[in-house]
Amino acid sequence: QVNFVVCQLFALLAAVWFRTYLHSSKTSPFIRHVVATLLGLYLALFCFGWYALHFVIQSGISYYIMIIIGVENMHKYCFVFALGYLTVCQITRVYIFDYGQYSADFSGPMMIITQKITSLAFEIHDGMFRKNEDLTPSQRCLAVRRMPSLLEYLSYNCNFMGILAGPLCSYKDYITFIEGRSYQLQQSEANGKEDTKYEQTDPSPNIAVAQKLLICGLSLLFHMTITKTLPVEYNIDDNFRATASWPVRFFYLYVSLMAARPKYYFAWTLADAINNAAGFGFRGYDKNGVTRWDLISNLRIQQIEFSTSFKMFLDNWNIQTALWLKRVCYERATFSPTIQTFILSAIWHGVYPGYYLTFLTGVLMTLAARAIRNNIRHYFVESPAVKLCYDIVTWMATQVAISYTVVPFVLLSVKPSFTFYSSCYFCLHIASILVLLVFPLKRTQKGSEKHESVQPVWSRKLEEESLLQKNNYSTTNNSFSQKQEITCRYQALKQ
Repeated sequence: QVNFVVCQLFALLAAVWFRTYLHSSKTSPFIRHVVATLLGLYLALFCFGWYALHFVIQSGISYYIMIIIGVENMHKYCFVFALGYLTVCQITRVYIFDYGQYSADFSGPMMIITQKITSLAFEIHDGMFRKNEDLTPSQRCLAVRRMPSLLEYLSYNCNFMGILAGPLCSYKDYITFIEGRSYQLQQSEANGKEDTKYEQTDPSPNIAVAQKLLICGLSLLFHMTITKTLPVEYNIDDNFRATASWPVRFFYLYVSLMAARPKYYFAWTLADAINNAAGFGFRGYDKNGVTRWDLISNLRIQQIEFSTSFKMFLDNWNIQTALWLKRVCYERATFSPTIQTFILSAIWHGVYPGYYLTFLTGVLMTLAARAIRNNIRHYFVESPAVKLCYDIVTWMATQVAISYTVVPFVLLSVKPSFTFYSSCYFCLHIASILVLLVFPLKRTQKGSEKHESVQPVWSRKLEEESLLQKNNYSTTNNSFSQKQEITCRYQALKQ
């Protein structure tokens, strides 16, 4: 873990150097690809030793599959191989070396590389095999129209900015950044009319990086001082279960799981800051002309802590992974897309039984929350006062449900997880099943499901901004003109 933090801090300094001395206006994309790749492999070797060879092996074999299989079926073979290779490594690490340990290990970066391999394989398949009219707007904008070179492929998978902690980004966004076309983005006027502008000078990420580093510092301080005093394991302590009242137990459940989140805030925000420091992550300007550096951000803390629905929490937590699951599974599933997506998420996370208990519970919670929202929410939105009360109640219910669901994810093993659920008499499992039996569950169309307007009154403006981020896809590609790129981005934003 110390190696990981040291390497990330070194990557932060390297990112500043990369943007300053290897700017796209000063050097060629070839040099930027080479340096980004070599620095990434060096950091991996320093942090994980020779286990870093797994990154090269997984990426190399996947690229070979792409070349020899062809664009028609390579996405299937790459998906099976990359996910299978990751699973084998996770089984080896967990059941042979250090079961139950939270130490940083090489399977973490492999999870990100697996996302990149599978995403790129589907994007190449969409761009080089499928007909344009058969693609959804987002698939059309992300489609890759030519096979990447080996250097471009390795740079995308193993660059120093994201090899240790991600986040996932689309291949086209990354290539656009390397080639120096990140700032040629569309800006919409306040009146809603399209106003295409090209920024002649690169906007500075310094303020965004400083803000994110401040969040990292506060998250790390919280984790080192508060988190250890509120262990999740205390929820299954025999004396606590025997003496504490139900309200006390549920309150401690909430605060202990809330205290477990800052370490993720620290890691993901630092990774985002590293990419921004290198000049990657620019997402244009808002209507006031303020720069936005959240193209590949992985979380929105305020909306996580004030979520009023299960879906709102998931939409703002590990955002890039949620987008990956949507693009490679949910939009392409032929039946039960929600169940298939949660199962894939569990397999990708690892082989601890607690992961599967959490995601299977998550299926129940998601479907039950959707049924309640579709059937009763419209009764509480007419009056602002009633809506505020509804938001408060749903916030409390969501926080408890999230905490209840993710306890096995933290406890990892079957026995302690069932100890916790049995001590609660499986109350939320039973409640979710009863809800599904009582309320009809409306079907939604994959790929066109609207984002539920479930945000509390006090965060409506932030949620409107997050809608833009959720559906903002890069549209740059070597085979398209800049005008086509901007039109494609505009369509994705309107989706």
